[in-house]
Amino acid sequence: MAHFILSLAFQALIFLLLILLAAFLAYCIYIKHIHIKYDHIPGPPRDSFFFGNSPTIMHIMKNGLVHDKYLEWAEVFGSVYKFSFLHYVFIVVTSPEATKTILLSPKYPKDNFVYKTLFSVFGQRFLGNGLITVQDHEYWYKQRRIIEPTFNTLYLKGVMGTLNDRAEKLMDKLSEVSDNRTEANMVHLFHCVTMDVIAKVGFNVDLNLLQSTSPFLKAVENCFKGMIVHVSDVFFQFNPKNRPFVKEVRDSCRLLRASGAQWIKERRAAMQNGDDVPKDILTQMIKVVGKEESVTPEDEECIVDNFMTFITAGQETTGNLLASCLMEMARQPEILQKVRKELDDVIGMKQDISYDNLGQLVYLSQVLKETLRLYPPAPSTSRDLQEDVVMDGIHVHAGVICMFNTYVTGRMERFFKDPLTFDPDRFHPNAPKPYYCYYPFSLGPRSCMGQNFAQMEAKVVMAKLFQRFDFTLLPGQTRELMDTGPLKPKSGVMCYVTHRDHNK
Repeated sequence: MAHFILSLAFQALIFLLLILLAAFLAYCIYIKHIHIKYDHIPGPPRDSFFFGNSPTIMHIMKNGLVHDKYLEWAEVFGSVYKFSFLHYVFIVVTSPEATKTILLSPKYPKDNFVYKTLFSVFGQRFLGNGLITVQDHEYWYKQRRIIEPTFNTLYLKGVMGTLNDRAEKLMDKLSEVSDNRTEANMVHLFHCVTMDVIAKVGFNVDLNLLQSTSPFLKAVENCFKGMIVHVSDVFFQFNPKNRPFVKEVRDSCRLLRASGAQWIKERRAAMQNGDDVPKDILTQMIKVVGKEESVTPEDEECIVDNFMTFITAGQETTGNLLASCLMEMARQPEILQKVRKELDDVIGMKQDISYDNLGQLVYLSQVLKETLRLYPPAPSTSRDLQEDVVMDGIHVHAGVICMFNTYVTGRMERFFKDPLTFDPDRFHPNAPKPYYCYYPFSLGPRSCMGQNFAQMEAKVVMAKLFQRFDFTLLPGQTRELMDTGPLKPKSGVMCYVTHRDHNK
């Protein structure tokens, strides 16, 4: 009897192995079919049959900036090229016409490979179905309709007091740094002030990160690090030696989401009690969701998702823009002199900058736009191609992921003469506008809703900064960027800060 059972078990094992072998062979045939289907599109040679170009890309992501490789491939293979991973095919598009066609249309959803991965990080819900990551157009539109009214002109004018106040706190901190003759990590300080701003204007919470310690900044940093690892290495969390980092990332996600849920709970209670509440992002989200005929648990969770979206992306990207701008200005005395001349003419030495003043700071706007060209914090976006299209004469079958990279197009000679030269005059009001090759806030219906707010915030902070202080970069500071989700200066923009001599 035992022999008979063993025989049956052995036969079952053989049968299972045959099924697995058949499935493996079927998958190999499918990958070969995908190769044949898209091999007419230019692109780098695959590193291997199964893993395509991913070994090269993963190696670069661990040791450098993968966007430089995308730029190199664009120069070699043209405006539409491919690379692959398993049965996934990615098409990198630098063609302005194709960029316009796809990004401006609502019929191309954000891709499943990248954005679905950001729903959670290592199994812990991260951005969920928030504005950045949600793929279903109708559900996205429902959310956009909820939040968009808070970014109207009246609201933006109303936050100028907070922008001035938080920027002044940064000036106080820099005065302290200058008086003590200590080094300043400007990336860190800018992240503090931008987190303080978004917490106050979006959720009416005073974090005061420039004066106190908080786990918030570290938690955001951990979440973005985990996001990058999670996207680039699907097996990372299963390696036992990575468990401490995986736990730290999960704990950071939980901390941020729990804080958001608590703030939402407190605000909802205040609204139900008839208390006066600010007309900010949080109030708008709660109010509009409450008007829906049916509110599902997912709708409630989505409020937290959008809290996560604003508190992470809204803080990190603007902070990195400020740091990159300062990094360039410390190396560009002639450009800085022109910025200061404009500041002297528009705001002089007054402390509070008005909304109308911002519109008068034309050259400072050019400097910030040029910074975004060379150092875009959000370098790329991607879409699922769900129908056949022709891009620059190349027929691309449906079923691929189209990637659009403003870091790549911003550094191409085809679009910008001497692209590595920092030249704000590219964005002079009378200069030709870049044609679908410059999109630091993305393009079309899924473009960044807070882009006007972010540029206002950057202007206020940099205007005060350049008016009052001089900066000297420490030796070893470079223009290199690191990919932490958003791109940020790799060396921290370490500076010596001194009070500006206005007699010079």
